[in-house]
Amino acid sequence: MPRPGPTNSILDVAGLTVGHAEDARLKSGVTVVIADEPATASVQVMGGAPGTRDTELLAPEETVDRIDALVLSGGSAFGLDAVAGVQAALREQGRGFAIGPVTVPIVPGAIVFDLLNGGDKAWGRFPPYRDLGYAAATAASRAPFACGTTGAGVGATTAILKGGLGTASTVLASGATVAALVVVNAVGSTNVGDGAHFWAAPFEIGAEFGGLGLPSPLPADAAVPRLKGVARSDAADAPALGGNTTIAIVATDAAITKAQAKRLAVQAHDGFARAIYPAHTPFDGDLIFTLATGKIALADPLPDFVALTIEAGNVLARAIARGVAAATPAAGDQLPTWQERFGHELP
Repeated sequence: MPRPGPTNSILDVAGLTVGHAEDARLKSGVTVVIADEPATASVQVMGGAPGTRDTELLAPEETVDRIDALVLSGGSAFGLDAVAGVQAALREQGRGFAIGPVTVPIVPGAIVFDLLNGGDKAWGRFPPYRDLGYAAATAASRAPFACGTTGAGVGATTAILKGGLGTASTVLASGATVAALVVVNAVGSTNVGDGAHFWAAPFEIGAEFGGLGLPSPLPADAAVPRLKGVARSDAADAPALGGNTTIAIVATDAAITKAQAKRLAVQAHDGFARAIYPAHTPFDGDLIFTLATGKIALADPLPDFVALTIEAGNVLARAIARGVAAATPAAGDQLPTWQERFGHELP
């Protein structure tokens, strides 16, 4: 049976720190994952409305093969400024890709659309995301953090519930760890029909998101899509273009190549399909970064890598459900949290 790491979070991957910064009035925030040493990375985009920075360099054929950090941010395209704040913090630390006497921190990033979530977005001339990115980077540590209404997940929503930031980890038989960190801001729903049960239930370990399992029998209308901003009777109508997006980081301490990191990102998208219905729509920017610190060599490289790719989807599905289940209410929310709506509490 799979088992989570000590913190059941991305911090269980050796060589990573995580930082968050948020603004409750804005109802938005930033989360950053920083590698102690430059790490192998890649990305796979499968949603139709992504917002990204420096993702092209993560293709296997491109020159730079390691990065310093990854950024997940709210704010739609304005949130891409968070990357500049993280770069500023890392440059102060002397981090970056060396080009002669100059070092350039390599920090790809991605955003979710949270501009219509009830927060105050009247920020004036300059969006606050560069400063939030800097604050998140300087706060990065190995201290455990809460799922739910944290960092980049502060303003996240789904079709019927408040979304959030989720994380989970699994220790593999090879001794390597694979973990996920995700901002759940989907046009679809993480829940079966209109009930409390999560689509990710078959992959839950213990009662990490309530232990409810799947409903039996399944609701007759379980296959009817729940879409953000669209009444069920109007399901043929399109939600706002780009008004959504779930973005994630799947990290491992296994030693893998950049090409393998790309394959890991591709297969990890199974986790979106296991936990969100519908996923990968034209109105989501669904994206997964992969990050490998290379601390553990795989003894049996091909079978161990296959096991890693399979578990990546499972751990991401768990992280998605945990992000929604742990969300907490705040002033001005437009949707209830899972715990408010269904009266459940997490252990």
